[in-house]
Amino acid sequence: MPPRQMRKPEKPAQVWPNVKRIMSYMTDKVWILVIVFFLEVAGSLASVAGTYMMTPIINDGITPLIGTNPKAEQLRPLLNMIILLVVIYVAGALFNFISNVIMTKITNHTLNRIRNDLFFKMETLPLSYFDGHTHGELMALYTSDVQMIRMAVSSGLTQVMHSASTAIFTFVMMVYISPIMTLTVIALMVVMVFITRFISSKSIDNYTRQQAAIAKLNGYMEEMMGGQKVVKVFTHEPTVKRTFNDINETARKASTRANIYAGVMGPITNNLSHVNYAVAAMMGAWLVAQGTIGLGNLASYLQYTRSFSNPVSQIMQQFNSLMSAVAGAERIFKVIDMEPEVNEGKVTLVSATYDENSNFVETSERTGLWAWKRPLEDGKFELIRLRGDVKFNDVTFSYDGKKTVLSDVSFYAKPGQKIALVGATGAGKTTITNLINRFYDIQEGEILYDGINVKDIEKDSLRRSLGIVLQDTHLFTGTVKENIRYGRLDATDEQIVEAAKLANAHEFIKMLPEGYDTMLTGDGSNLSHGQRQLLAIARAAVSDPPVLILDEATSSIDTRTEALIEEGMDNLMAGRTVFVIAHRLSTVRNSNAIMVLDHGVIIERGDHDDLLEQKGQYYKLYTGQFELD
Repeated sequence: MPPRQMRKPEKPAQVWPNVKRIMSYMTDKVWILVIVFFLEVAGSLASVAGTYMMTPIINDGITPLIGTNPKAEQLRPLLNMIILLVVIYVAGALFNFISNVIMTKITNHTLNRIRNDLFFKMETLPLSYFDGHTHGELMALYTSDVQMIRMAVSSGLTQVMHSASTAIFTFVMMVYISPIMTLTVIALMVVMVFITRFISSKSIDNYTRQQAAIAKLNGYMEEMMGGQKVVKVFTHEPTVKRTFNDINETARKASTRANIYAGVMGPITNNLSHVNYAVAAMMGAWLVAQGTIGLGNLASYLQYTRSFSNPVSQIMQQFNSLMSAVAGAERIFKVIDMEPEVNEGKVTLVSATYDENSNFVETSERTGLWAWKRPLEDGKFELIRLRGDVKFNDVTFSYDGKKTVLSDVSFYAKPGQKIALVGATGAGKTTITNLINRFYDIQEGEILYDGINVKDIEKDSLRRSLGIVLQDTHLFTGTVKENIRYGRLDATDEQIVEAAKLANAHEFIKMLPEGYDTMLTGDGSNLSHGQRQLLAIARAAVSDPPVLILDEATSSIDTRTEALIEEGMDNLMAGRTVFVIAHRLSTVRNSNAIMVLDHGVIIERGDHDDLLEQKGQYYKLYTGQFELD
């Protein structure tokens, strides 16, 4: 298997293109976003208008009453202005509430589309991508990275709309009340902008490192939780704790640096706004004393000073959230933009039958006969019966382009033959089956399937013709019946039972609490390892594949269980080309051909008796003079 590489922290290569791309997921909601924009503008306008109401309330409502004993009629104008003020603020709150509800729906719609694109792309990626990334890293894309985008879209977008419109309206009112005071405020705001820009630029790299560190932490936790039994068996708890502490400490440092920059942004901008407020108060007091403006105008202006500082500060703070979202979005978009698994094949797999004239023809019904449908130059097609003839001609392969795993390997498997691959761990046995499936493509040589180069066969068709039972069985959350049916989604209940009987899984399934309807969770944790393996064999049986690959398929089954399924496995393998990878040599004795591999080279081949007569490596393995590792 190729080496896994941990995700390295990277600085976002592009900021605004990624922002635009996030926004592109909302293009079908443009008219709703327009409504949200006007709601936010209306809310901001209400807030600014409410603040300006302080001017008439103080100048026209309160000041004339100072030193008098006002009657009810004299208080009526003040009361009316206060009622108007309440109506304005209630209307603003209602606008903001409606806007937030709409944005919540838009956000979930956007994230739904992003997750769909991410998952759908992953389904098209080659196996090498998943071999090179831990499960925790992949899950971090769907959890922490998507969550960062959620925060930026749900609250960040509306906050920017609200803050920007508030700042504009406030600035207009400040100029209207006092242009001179506004010039002073602007000078201080320029200083604030430069400081916040400097802090924000420092936070970009740290937010990216934080996300990468969290992904690595998630990957390690996922791996350790899945391997708890192994950890406890070998009493590696102290080592695991130390490793986790080191990774967690790295994540802590990255997160601390990221949040320090985010944390100082607020206090700095807030204190600068206080300075701004104090300067405006002193200048305003002097203008009131000179009679240039009224006391109510000053009250409104000072409130605008705070109102102007806050939205500018909030926009700057949203920059941190934006950078975190961009860091996560960039990783997601890198996956979405990856080239899918290359599938240049044009030969497809079809069901076939013989018509009344004994002609081999295509049919839409499942007949048990299969054919390769190969296009011809004249636009027609020819049908080649699928027989299961597999040939490797001078195949050389490397996972990483550096270390050769298979070197000049040549062999053939005739239709209906059982071919066994034997050798030490790392000899290249599983690699051969991976190449037949085209999980990886070879660098040199060719692989022929019924005389057709596998590169010319459509990958879905190629893999549909192959049934595989792996050593590491994976069961999905669902019933026993659904897990067996995974091998053939249109299989009937009767066919599922027949497949289970063929694999000798029927008896233990009947003993389960709800039989075939028993729910399996946690990768079948409520079953023994051997039982899970039997279900995997039944899953391969129900698919009725022309070619079968058994990768240590009986490694987790005890000798008694192995004897019980031997007849069923023979029935399953009858008439099929079968590749068997096994450490237990008793399972390959009846193979038509046994190939012994060593460091990617076939060093011996022949049937069981021939290899024993040669008294070579296989003889030593079989007689116990040499053990597979």
